[in-house]
Amino acid sequence: MKRRSRRQRLLASLSGLMLGLGLGLSSPAALAAENLVFVSGAFRRSIAVADLELLAKTGEARGLLIDVLRFSRQDPAEMARLLNQSISLPVTLVSRLLNTRIGEALLERLAQVVYPLRAPGVGLPALRSAVVMGLANNQGSISAISFLRAYPAQELEVNIPALLAVVQKASSVTELVRFFSESPLDGLRKNGDEPTP
Repeated sequence: MKRRSRRQRLLASLSGLMLGLGLGLSSPAALAAENLVFVSGAFRRSIAVADLELLAKTGEARGLLIDVLRFSRQDPAEMARLLNQSISLPVTLVSRLLNTRIGEALLERLAQVVYPLRAPGVGLPALRSAVVMGLANNQGSISAISFLRAYPAQELEVNIPALLAVVQKASSVTELVRFFSESPLDGLRKNGDEPTP
């Protein structure tokens, strides 16, 4: 019993420390994603996060985003809705979960698709930080836009071959979002259970 409560205290302390460090980094001078850089071999194209924010606010695309939406046959209004869709989760619980083996396995998979430009080795901690800080900065809810605002690198690389491999597992963007939003986190959120490491 003592061992378990000591472990829980240690996890809570580490979560608090991580959250505290993240809050310190979320000052106006902190980094945030400014560009999504889509990469496949020598091919490289960037979409400004400001363009995604405009799409989320107005439903109107500009720049390269117009061509991307047309090519992928995505309705700008639907994409705006997806960018604004938020998921509410308890910050402390998510922080703890992302430090378990299950959480790390999920982050590791995602970090094969998105990571700081030319720095795939730090993709996992960058994702963890962006999720926790995105939730903390928005009173326990996170959207694609708040995630990007909390991402600790100015350029976020999207590995196109890895992304296509993930997208093939879902028939639409909506289905892919639903897959992640109806993950085991839903059960934890509803039951108030705390993950054990």
